[in-house]
Amino acid sequence: MPDVVPSRAGAQGEWMEPTKAAKVVSRARRLDLATAARVLWTVVKLLVALFLFVGALQLMKAGAVGFHLLQAGGLLVENAGTTFGLGWLGALLVLSGSPIAAVSLALVAAGEEAVAGAQRFTELQGFTMLTGSRLGAAFVVLVTAVVYALRGGEGRRKAPVSTAVIALMTTALVYVPGSAIGLVLLRWGPFGQLDLSAPAGFGGLIDAIYGDAIDRTKDLPAGVVFAGGLVLLLVSFKVIDSVMPKLDEHTAETRLTWLRRKWPMFGLGCAVALVTMSVSVALTILVPLVAKNYVRRDSIIPYIMGANITTLGDTLLAALALDSPGAVRITLASIIGSTVVSLVFLTFFYEPIRVGTWRLHTHFVKSPLHLVAFTTALFAIPVAVIAVSTLAF
Repeated sequence: MPDVVPSRAGAQGEWMEPTKAAKVVSRARRLDLATAARVLWTVVKLLVALFLFVGALQLMKAGAVGFHLLQAGGLLVENAGTTFGLGWLGALLVLSGSPIAAVSLALVAAGEEAVAGAQRFTELQGFTMLTGSRLGAAFVVLVTAVVYALRGGEGRRKAPVSTAVIALMTTALVYVPGSAIGLVLLRWGPFGQLDLSAPAGFGGLIDAIYGDAIDRTKDLPAGVVFAGGLVLLLVSFKVIDSVMPKLDEHTAETRLTWLRRKWPMFGLGCAVALVTMSVSVALTILVPLVAKNYVRRDSIIPYIMGANITTLGDTLLAALALDSPGAVRITLASIIGSTVVSLVFLTFFYEPIRVGTWRLHTHFVKSPLHLVAFTTALFAIPVAVIAVSTLAF
């Protein structure tokens, strides 16, 4: 009679022969190795993404210095109005606000290196471009919502689109008054003298890693260098998106059943956008959650406000990577402005804002024609701002 060993299998307490026990151990080891390999591959991808991200910023900064269209007075950045429209329109076209926000920081950093007395891209222009990028960033939620709605039944098509419209409206509700606070900060003497930068030696490390490669681009047209940096930036964000945690309705279901009050929803929005480093991801996850009744549409405003604050975390990192005090200041001004507005609205005016936003958004989703008009306005407004600013100033 063969020997057996008292090896437990799971919670059943069954006795297994040595060969079966060995197979279980072997399978567990293979799973551990597979998990370790996945973690290692994720770390490698993250490091590659960060390398590309910082390199892209350095390329855009170098290209912007000599690219006429992006110099102060140039066609695309003639004044603060045109940069606002450019930031908004750019975010709509690339379906993301982060790359456009990074461009605004690179232009500010390049302006700081302009020859004394020469025209340069100012902090004010960078701030308005950054603000515009935030207003257009949530457009990807509307695109996702329309695609998701087309998959659903006739009775459930309005909920996803409704979520996207509320996201876009809430974003504007926060950033428009928040930008006013930011502008006041930028014009305030003590804030204007704020000089925050990366730790000592960080700039030297950046030069050591990327200096030779940047020097080799000096003979290339500035526009080509800037465009190459922009393409590299988009690639880096794509890699980062593949590394960052992904949430769906299945992983979030149990966490959202009790989050119906404003402060827990606000905290969740802050956390999700901070972890995923993307307001697009943080807001897009609302589409299936609302469509499947895990979250009520009239309770998502605090979540959207929270996500719109911490999404600027990667922008602040980009500013530090550029070693640009001006870029850091405009990012901080945007963070402070949006945070103050969100906290005031949630503390004192949440109920009227919730009711007013709900009533107004129902008009935009009442019919396909109204939704088309709303979407057209998203593109028409920044184009009009650019045209008027160009003619008036």
